[in-house]
Amino acid sequence: MVFKRLLGSLGVGGPTVDTVLDPGAARPGGALTGQVHLKGGDADFDIEHITLELVARVEAEHSEGESEGVVAFERFTVGGGFRLGAGQQHSVPFTLTLPWETPITELYGQGLGIVLGVRTELAVAGAKDKGDLDQLNIAPLPAQEVILEALGQLGFGFKSADLEYGRIGGTGQRLPFYQEIELTPAPQYAHQVNEIEVTFLANPGGVEVVMEADKRGGFFSGGHDALTRFTVGHHDSRDWNTEVDGWIRQLVEHRASHGSHGAYGHGDPYAGHGHGGHHGHGDHHHDDHRRSGPGMGTAVAAGAAGLAVGVVGGMVAAEVVDEVGDFFEGDEEDEG
Repeated sequence: MVFKRLLGSLGVGGPTVDTVLDPGAARPGGALTGQVHLKGGDADFDIEHITLELVARVEAEHSEGESEGVVAFERFTVGGGFRLGAGQQHSVPFTLTLPWETPITELYGQGLGIVLGVRTELAVAGAKDKGDLDQLNIAPLPAQEVILEALGQLGFGFKSADLEYGRIGGTGQRLPFYQEIELTPAPQYAHQVNEIEVTFLANPGGVEVVMEADKRGGFFSGGHDALTRFTVGHHDSRDWNTEVDGWIRQLVEHRASHGSHGAYGHGDPYAGHGHGGHHGHGDHHHDDHRRSGPGMGTAVAAGAAGLAVGVVGGMVAAEVVDEVGDFFEGDEEDEG
């Protein structure tokens, strides 16, 4: 969906901008392509630069609780240095390379409730305006996909996904926020854990997989939750069901044997950024466990594999789009 806006800082009669992304979801570390369409206003204007900014809706935790805001996590200058004549139409094609840690927004076509956008900034005659915003759709990398599919086959169910402001210590994280995918436990683990959280931190060489398990009975019943970290290559070939089940067993056993102590190297991996406040989300346990299926790729339509089914409590794609529009338009008004 495209959100068009007259360049308010230039007044009535200024040029307009409409950025159109090429169809289909992009992938972390991959190319994002499209075109910026400009239409001249009532007079000639010098276009100083056209900049595309990647933005995300991120949750931040602080002493007063939790709040949401927009975080810009990458900027690209894609054109500029030309005169746009009155009424003239001009298009600027672009190809951008997305950061490896760009969060995923969908799984097998099902939205996860993550809000990402591409915001266009046009600098004209010394004035700047963020004149257009487009929803950005990101599909998982192959390694992320096979791990999520294995979790679905093992019986884990999708609960929610969000972006948390802060950093996970001991990792190679580069962005100022990270994505958490929250899962209801498979039946065989339901008596031990209430929820599993998975974070992917991709880089050119592979993917760091950070897993966290809460305590059965609530997050606030003492101490931190157990953490484990694993690294996989982008095209590793493994028995992923066995591999991921081993990760879960290690995570659960670590939690059981170490109690409130984090199982993630030495010290608290979340020290310094208030991780933990969002754990209240896990107080309401979902009993909607999905049983093992024939694979998430083939079973999503039938609702058997789990993770991509019932996304965001049944939120449909149109509602997600509306949420994107309401959120970002409100942000632009705040800035303006």
